[in-house]
Amino acid sequence: MAKVTLEQWRMFQSVVQYGGFSQAAEAVHKSQSSINHAVHKLQQSLGIALLEVRGRKAELTDAGRILLARAGGLLSEAESLEAVASSLASGEEALLTLAVDVIFDYDCLFDAVEQFASRFPHTRLELRETVLSGAEELLLQQQADFILSAWIPQGFVGEPVTKVRFLPVAHPDHPLHHLGRPVTRKDLKSSRQIVLRDSASRNRQDAGWLGSDQRITVTNVQTSVELIERGLGFAWLPETRIRDSLSADLLLPLPTEESWGRDVTVYLVFADSDKIGPAASFLIDTLRRGLGSMA
Repeated sequence: MAKVTLEQWRMFQSVVQYGGFSQAAEAVHKSQSSINHAVHKLQQSLGIALLEVRGRKAELTDAGRILLARAGGLLSEAESLEAVASSLASGEEALLTLAVDVIFDYDCLFDAVEQFASRFPHTRLELRETVLSGAEELLLQQQADFILSAWIPQGFVGEPVTKVRFLPVAHPDHPLHHLGRPVTRKDLKSSRQIVLRDSASRNRQDAGWLGSDQRITVTNVQTSVELIERGLGFAWLPETRIRDSLSADLLLPLPTEESWGRDVTVYLVFADSDKIGPAASFLIDTLRRGLGSMA
């Protein structure tokens, strides 16, 4: 059991901060006698002098200087704890888990997270990056509060929030860009394709064109981008994740015989829409504003 209270540490800190007992009493709106009593009791309980009164000013002893530094951290932690308790009492969530497909626009996501962190500093946010049916699996296993995914689990309702354009791309020096004619399915079949593996552990789903005889399978979209930038293959990649590479001419859309760009709709799906609290609502609304219209 602690010998001293947080209030006694606060009074001690105030005396030092404001330069004396009377000044502290005026600043914290307490009587000088109550502050005197608190600091005296603190020193008595600890068995050590923390302050020396010289004239009208209270000065720290060496021991007081050491303990004041530790007390500052203790008081800050206590204030933080009280702030968290206040947030929880007002209905704010302690933890939110969002599973987001890697095809999603990360610029929009990061902007929303930045605003969320500023508005709800005491709500922990866990982002689970997924591929294909991975987000669906997390929702069904009750490991996510909501998901942003191209897959809607059976029995759930999804709100379409954006469309992501997939482009067939390769490095500008890749042979597919130097055929002197449009790229055909036969050309692709004989070229190496970089494929993203489904992050789900069960019932994995394949998506897109998978007709190439040669493949390198990866688990991260950035790995796929870097392999293609090295000229090691081609892939269909979300335009949201390759804007910089396209601008820098590190990737170039393939001049295919058919129009093989494709749009994929991303849906917002809740585990339980009746349990969405203020922090989740704020994050979702911020994402919606960032995405704008689907048109």
